[in-house]
Amino acid sequence: MMFIRDDEFIRGKCPMTKEEIRVLSISKMNLKENSFVLDIGSGTGSITVQAAKIAKQGKVLAIEKEEEAYNITKCNIEKFQCNNVMILNKKATSALYALADEEVEFDSIFIGGSSGELEEILRICNGLLTNDGTIVMNFITLDNAYKAIEKMKELNYKVDISMINVSKNKGDTLMMISLNPIYIIQCRRGEE
Repeated sequence: MMFIRDDEFIRGKCPMTKEEIRVLSISKMNLKENSFVLDIGSGTGSITVQAAKIAKQGKVLAIEKEEEAYNITKCNIEKFQCNNVMILNKKATSALYALADEEVEFDSIFIGGSSGELEEILRICNGLLTNDGTIVMNFITLDNAYKAIEKMKELNYKVDISMINVSKNKGDTLMMISLNPIYIIQCRRGEE
């Protein structure tokens, strides 16, 4: 599977999971060709699109509450011809409760944004995940990472934590500019 570069995505002013973090996060999602994937807080849709390209026979549902980010995600879905994606322009908790009412289950859930409702989102996602499913989360702040880790341990998940530091050269120089460190948290159920 070829990974998509940052400069291939339509960006706008929306947050985007950067290429190196996206590759690692996607690899931790345990995606298969027929996976049913949920992307919460899609931003530009970079995770949505990359997941859709791996889960070709499956489906991806993206949730994004911000109008501009929702439109950018839609543009990227169209640009990369992801016919297996549906996107909702809703607040995450509202969309998740509706999915729970319909008893929908996902093989893999990615959480890139929580708008201050992290613990509630995790509690609902726990009920939406298949027995052998995986939840992957990205955080910039240590406090949100810690809250997520504690909640997932409380819910009896096996938690794997990585903190990734990436530096990239500036222009044509060899001067390295560091990006924000990112916590990638993988949570698996169905494992001892």
